[in-house]
Amino acid sequence: MDRQRISSGSPYEPMFGYSRAVKVGNQVFVSGTAAIDASGQVIAPGDAYAQTITAFQRIETALAEAGATLADVVRTRVFATNLKRDWEAIAKAHGELFGDVRPASTAVEAQLLKSEWLVEIEADAVIN
Repeated sequence: MDRQRISSGSPYEPMFGYSRAVKVGNQVFVSGTAAIDASGQVIAPGDAYAQTITAFQRIETALAEAGATLADVVRTRVFATNLKRDWEAIAKAHGELFGDVRPASTAVEAQLLKSEWLVEIEADAVIN
């Protein structure tokens, strides 16, 4: 089966040896995605809602390169540094993007790579 690797140009990809996303057959697996720009600087410091939206925009870009859309997402995994404080902002953003799609989803509190990151998100998609 063909394997397509998708890069976002993140400085972390070559350092860690991973791809932003990998497409195998009709499945797309998007790596943990944070709200950072091409140089690795955090976008929207202190704003969990804006970071969640930004992460999903980056995920949407990777999905598009693989021939998928947010409507093809079947699972998301949300890692947050402080779920007690930020869950409503994160849930609001997730709900706005996936209200009709309603993928399986898990939220976990975690220590992330950078202290400014409030959220990091993985997504899996199946292209119809």
